[in-house]
Amino acid sequence: MAASVNHRNYRNYMLAIFCLLAAVFIGVIRFLTGPEFALSLFYILPITLATWYAGRWSGVVVSLASAISWLIADLNMLSGFSSPLIPYLNETFRLTVFLIITFILAKLKKTMDNHKALSRTDPLTAILNRRAFYDLAEMELNKARRYQNPLSVLYVDIDNFKQINDRLGHHTGDTVLRAAAKIIKNNIRAIDIIGRFGGDEFVILLAQTGAESIAPVARKVKEKLFNLMQKNNWPVTFSIGAVTFENPPDSVEQLIIAADRQMYNAKKNGKNRIHYICNYNRSSQSNNDYYR
Repeated sequence: MAASVNHRNYRNYMLAIFCLLAAVFIGVIRFLTGPEFALSLFYILPITLATWYAGRWSGVVVSLASAISWLIADLNMLSGFSSPLIPYLNETFRLTVFLIITFILAKLKKTMDNHKALSRTDPLTAILNRRAFYDLAEMELNKARRYQNPLSVLYVDIDNFKQINDRLGHHTGDTVLRAAAKIIKNNIRAIDIIGRFGGDEFVILLAQTGAESIAPVARKVKEKLFNLMQKNNWPVTFSIGAVTFENPPDSVEQLIIAADRQMYNAKKNGKNRIHYICNYNRSSQSNNDYYR
């Protein structure tokens, strides 16, 4: 995930440089063609690309470069103007238009990004919703297949959550869900994926995590959650289904179903525990239970 961010930053940086050079090139064309041809419209493309993909300030820089390149061209053709002040006035107006376009585009991009983020985020807990989880999990599954890396899944269910809503109210129930999501997120790695499934269920995909690592992670998450509930006198516990795939399955759905089954096994065996299965596949299974 960090590598993806670095790649995107590098791509945006190179795009901003390209747009800057394009603005300078258009200024050169302006100088070569003389004062009769208006080429302002051509500056809109590099300004738009820089703003949309590299950010508002990249758009501002390209806007400034566009205005300056046009001004330099005009200053070398002063004989075509009735007054030496005209190029400065023209470029002041032109720069104003470029900056207005830049800020409108930046605002539009931010609004669209916010809407996109909201469509992928659970509004209560601020973690991924089911749809977004599936999208990112599919990417991790493809990586696991390509590099033959193991991966593990935790399916966390809050035991007796209905009692919280019935006895303490839905406001407290929402507080419990937000607190649980925060605890889980703070105790897994940045490369791991957490999503909210259903009312009181969370799923965590642990990338590049094999049998030797999943049990400590599951225990740690469960312990942190249990301690938080005890501290706030919230009468709930947690049943966790944990599954390790040494060989990646065919689909994300298989990941979820396998972990969900183990979570229900934990509930059937008394709740407040972890039920774990390693090397999950269609033909062979081996179970290990880890208790609080």
